[in-house]
Amino acid sequence: MAVDMNVKELLVIGDSDLLIHQVQGEWSTKNVKILSYLHCVKEISKKFTKIEFKHIPRIQNEFADALATLSSMIQHPDKNCIDPIRVGIRDQHAYYFHVDEEPDDKPWYHDIGRFLTTRKYPENATNSQKRALRTLANHFFLNGEILYRRTPDMGLLRCVDVAEETKLLEEIHAGTCGPHMNGFTLAKKILRAGYFRMTMESDSILYVQKCHQCQIHGDFIRILPNE
Repeated sequence: MAVDMNVKELLVIGDSDLLIHQVQGEWSTKNVKILSYLHCVKEISKKFTKIEFKHIPRIQNEFADALATLSSMIQHPDKNCIDPIRVGIRDQHAYYFHVDEEPDDKPWYHDIGRFLTTRKYPENATNSQKRALRTLANHFFLNGEILYRRTPDMGLLRCVDVAEETKLLEEIHAGTCGPHMNGFTLAKKILRAGYFRMTMESDSILYVQKCHQCQIHGDFIRILPNE
């Protein structure tokens, strides 16, 4: 595109430190698959009077990655004329991290903890619900006000509510040492850390799907959805 527009001076910005140094000739290229692309870039570079390659961190290249992802998802019927895209810059991201709140402002383990303490059932509970609560309570242990889930190897996992789970998801998935793992791995890592919630796996999967960094830098299959 720059050649067709008769551009004479060009600044190329990329987030791959390896490719930038290879194009500049500072690092050698050992991958045979990249050699043909490198040769093509050098031939095109001769058409400019001045061309400069600059590396920037990936976190600063999110907008270009988003446009590249968008272009791979859209098949425009007219290749000669493409409608302009208006992009508005907002103060905050449009995405959000949120786990559904408890409907009655009580933790999900409230009935289990009360049954272990007072042996009382919830109001209007049917016989089948009472039997299910008794069976479920056998897998939990109450220590003061803290409820633990017993594991098959006689370990104890601390039960957490929505607010505590949200903090765990944020810290373990994208915290200081968070590797942005997938939902199943995230749920297992939280369990290994000693915490438990009945919907931990499904909540972890939904959280990862809403992670902004995972959407931008994830390994997407860049192919049209109709192919």
